[in-house]
Amino acid sequence: MAFSRDGFSPDGRAVGPRIHSYTTTDAKATVDTTGYFNAIASIVEVGDLIYVVDSVTPTFTLMPVLSNTGTIVDVGDGLVIGVTDTD
Repeated sequence: MAFSRDGFSPDGRAVGPRIHSYTTTDAKATVDTTGYFNAIASIVEVGDLIYVVDSVTPTFTLMPVLSNTGTIVDVGDGLVIGVTDTD
């Protein structure tokens, strides 16, 4: 599936690394593909984090923006946030 702006919520801060959030039904491996976030190349910067929520699985991942040429965005594999519910 392709990136959908509907699930993207940019951080409104003007300076410094920002944390954006993105909710999707796409698997982590799909979101991690170079170019997935190209539609928001003008918004994200190298060093920003994208908090990705896969609403199907569900999984939660912090993905750093590693490069942005202005048209092509590449994010790192990310840090999966483990979730347990023992009750």
